[in-house]
Amino acid sequence: MKDPRDVLHAVFGHSAFRGLQEEVVRHVTQGGDAVVLFPTGAGKSVCYQVPALCREGVAIVVSPLIALMRDQVEALRQAGVSAAALNSTVSAEEAGDIRRQISAGTLDLLYVAPERVSTPSFRRLLEGARVALIAIDEAHCVSQWGHDFRPDYRELAELGARFPGVPRIALTATADAVTKADIIERLELQEARLFSTSFDRPNIAYAIVERDNARQQLLRFLKTHEGESGIVYCLSRAKVEETARWLAGEGLPALPYHAGMDAALRHAHQDAFLKDEQCCLVATTAFGMGIDKPDVRYVAHLDLPSSIEAYYQETGRAGRDGQPSDAWMSYGVADVVQRRRMIDEGNAPEEVKRVERAKLTALLGLCETTDCRRRAILSYFGETLPAPCGNCDTCRSPVDSWDGTEAAIKAMAAVYRTGERFGTGHLIDVLLGKETEKVKRFGHEGQPVFGQGKDLDARVWQSVFRQLLASGLVVVNHDAHGALALGEGARAVFRKERTVMLRRDRPRRATEARGQRAPVAADLPEDAFVTFQALRAERMRLAKAQGVPPYIVFGDATLKAMALEQPSTLKEMAALPGIGEAKLERYGAAFLSVLRQAEG
Repeated sequence: MKDPRDVLHAVFGHSAFRGLQEEVVRHVTQGGDAVVLFPTGAGKSVCYQVPALCREGVAIVVSPLIALMRDQVEALRQAGVSAAALNSTVSAEEAGDIRRQISAGTLDLLYVAPERVSTPSFRRLLEGARVALIAIDEAHCVSQWGHDFRPDYRELAELGARFPGVPRIALTATADAVTKADIIERLELQEARLFSTSFDRPNIAYAIVERDNARQQLLRFLKTHEGESGIVYCLSRAKVEETARWLAGEGLPALPYHAGMDAALRHAHQDAFLKDEQCCLVATTAFGMGIDKPDVRYVAHLDLPSSIEAYYQETGRAGRDGQPSDAWMSYGVADVVQRRRMIDEGNAPEEVKRVERAKLTALLGLCETTDCRRRAILSYFGETLPAPCGNCDTCRSPVDSWDGTEAAIKAMAAVYRTGERFGTGHLIDVLLGKETEKVKRFGHEGQPVFGQGKDLDARVWQSVFRQLLASGLVVVNHDAHGALALGEGARAVFRKERTVMLRRDRPRRATEARGQRAPVAADLPEDAFVTFQALRAERMRLAKAQGVPPYIVFGDATLKAMALEQPSTLKEMAALPGIGEAKLERYGAAFLSVLRQAEG
């Protein structure tokens, strides 16, 4: 049996495992079952790929999405590993070749969809074959989608009985306590060893900005990532299309992606995103699962996600390679109104709606916190961050709070005195004493609260109402077309029995870019940065020639190491991270040539 460290270095070009990887790898290599809960980017695939190459036979990897299979198979082949996938895109000729490889014992890893595992033909395929291990990737599907979306996941428990003595490993980046218990029960992995690590993604810089002019705010953010690829999430298909058209008109290489598009066009846009280092994909939140692109440098939200879990999962698609990346979101009153309306008008049972409201409240708390964003996220998942992270907007630019009790009383008085029938814009006009046509029509210029808010400007009042909505002191009445009404706790504020502390919004443009150079290269000296850009160009040339994504050739971390270390021989290059034997032989000379030109 091969030693895992030797395999890690020779095949994947790494001299050491990260975190708990080695414990998992050695446990599975020695025949133990495992349940692995690692955050995105922590290297879950290594936990089954290395044992697969250490043990005799073919490893069966159950994976839910074709795109994920395709990427991982191509990456393994580039590293010199014999890997294949069986799915609906595979021709009969290719399937026959895979069967022959299994019979000959020359295939190391076989990726399959859960539906195929339960078919008689797949069972016959493995008859007589030596199975090294069984990996169940994206194992949260067992719990979340087991009853309807992917029922075949529930049948995967039978694999243990069908292949006794073969180690099984279930892996996911999305599992709270309930989901974890469900995975263990449904896959019958009660005796498996559990490996769990922190949910923290320290390479991601979090920023949530008060919405001013969302498009211009987004544009300024994207300007800090010129030459890099990322995702912009929107809530609706129409907004996806509009935003992509607008960004393209501003000169950014943006493409839309949503379920309502023609399937061929949608696939073409996904393929462009994977293969183009500069593509901005504007998508609905359905996009992203199973996309194994490690060099997504940013994830931006133009609309509020549904929960902290959703926010964590969606932002986690940035920086899977561990390199510096950004998560940015703009947020305003309209988000609170829209999300609460979606919950209230949904068809879910009231018990489910209560849970959804609680999750939304937790997310609004994250948006309005004056504390470290990362600390708030990790706290939600039951983790404690002992000190502020220093890599989020509230750490880099601390936010003040102020006693907003009097402002809250005035705002809620405006809600009450106007009959709980109006939205934020009209209420602010009343507070500022503006005699608009609407104010006059309803006689609100005669209300005691009229003009009582002139001590604050309209932008501050927007912030006050946003925070009152987030806290539940003011609620949205959807039956009255989104009008604001008083919520629980309002009476205590009116009676001065409750103090209302508010977050002081930053001055406009205070959360702008940290610099023009993109975060992934921000730490490179100027000469190394120039070399890094030349290496990226060569990587793109080689990737286009093969029709594969650039990160399949080498990741950004490897190119940065080349730019900094300036290896002059293949032996020196082999010592850099991410360069295994097969890739050194295939690409070493080409990249050495670029490095020599950079020196000259």
